[in-house]
Amino acid sequence: MDKIILTPQTPIVLEVMNKDTKLKKLIEQVGDIELTLDKNYFSSLVQSIIGQQLSMKAADSIWKRVVNLLGEVNPSNILNCVDESLREAGMSKTKIIYVKDLAQKVKDGLINIEKIDGLSDEEIIKELTQVKGIGQWTAEMFLIFSLGRIDVFSIHDLGIKKAVQWLYNLPELPKKDFLIEFSNKFSPYRTVATLYLWGGINKGII
Repeated sequence: MDKIILTPQTPIVLEVMNKDTKLKKLIEQVGDIELTLDKNYFSSLVQSIIGQQLSMKAADSIWKRVVNLLGEVNPSNILNCVDESLREAGMSKTKIIYVKDLAQKVKDGLINIEKIDGLSDEEIIKELTQVKGIGQWTAEMFLIFSLGRIDVFSIHDLGIKKAVQWLYNLPELPKKDFLIEFSNKFSPYRTVATLYLWGGINKGII
């Protein structure tokens, strides 16, 4: 598995720090960030679908049962697995429809999972959001956590909204226009800002 390691001394992190004094202070508090990329693209998308609107603990428990059930999480094994078995593993009827739609589109070649990393961020989002249950946010998480794309900022992410609200001491969650203007300062390294905002939450600073 590939890794991304960021420190306050990393050149692209320094560039982000120079664009916003408030974020600079947060980055200095958070320190180093290490991100291990999930290079099994298909299974990472299935795991993302399973985890939607669930706590991390519940999502992890269901994911482990699905892995035990299927052995290898690939399109053929999902399509060949009866719905009832996936239900017994903890998946909802809706999410079974979603993962089977993903599996079918990959099998049919509508999504070329092996070559998806050769596409632009916008092309990947457009391709993945063809799948039932994969929206903009899930596609953006795939860009960050599987492909390691460095210019992603999800304005739909609640954690990001809460972190920016804290950063600027806003009376309410920031609106779309505020988040776009804030994130554009850091292009083409918006993922750095994303990871450090999450890092502030994960370390209890925010």
